[in-house]
Amino acid sequence: MTKHELELCIDKYGKDIYSFCKHLTNNPLEADDLYQDTFLRAVVLKEKIEYGNNPKSYFLSIALRIWRNKKRKFAWRKRIADVQPIVDERDAELGEALELSLEERITSKEKDMLVRMAVSRLPEKLKITVLLFYMEDLSTAQISEVMKIPVGTVLSRLHQARKILKKDLEDVLSE
Repeated sequence: MTKHELELCIDKYGKDIYSFCKHLTNNPLEADDLYQDTFLRAVVLKEKIEYGNNPKSYFLSIALRIWRNKKRKFAWRKRIADVQPIVDERDAELGEALELSLEERITSKEKDMLVRMAVSRLPEKLKITVLLFYMEDLSTAQISEVMKIPVGTVLSRLHQARKILKKDLEDVLSE
């Protein structure tokens, strides 16, 4: 991939990658770091990326690998010396926005927040699969490539996640 093709990819997929990073980290500051690290890594690996071979899924897999490595390092460091938990600033911002909205917006945003919170409570493997499928609109085959797992496992994880979300959101969906 040339420098120009990489710039085109950043322009074309940058918002999607950043959005994925925000949902993955649940923290705007960490999302910024993950987004930046993803494209820095892509610059280093640009010779290995083929422009015509779905570069978006390659960038998503880079972001996912970096995030998993950071989580592993954080868990390891926490075992050695306990650190304060990461504060989720997004939940506080959403709460403030809900108080300032009109009644219709409150209901809509409240449902959105409940769905997002339900997705964020999913186990990590299910959460990542759901985000890639619904937020990034990747096919199960593409998710399989990104996560380096069989397609059947992707389908199984989607089924499990839907089942859990349906149970958690029955009250919200019935309204």
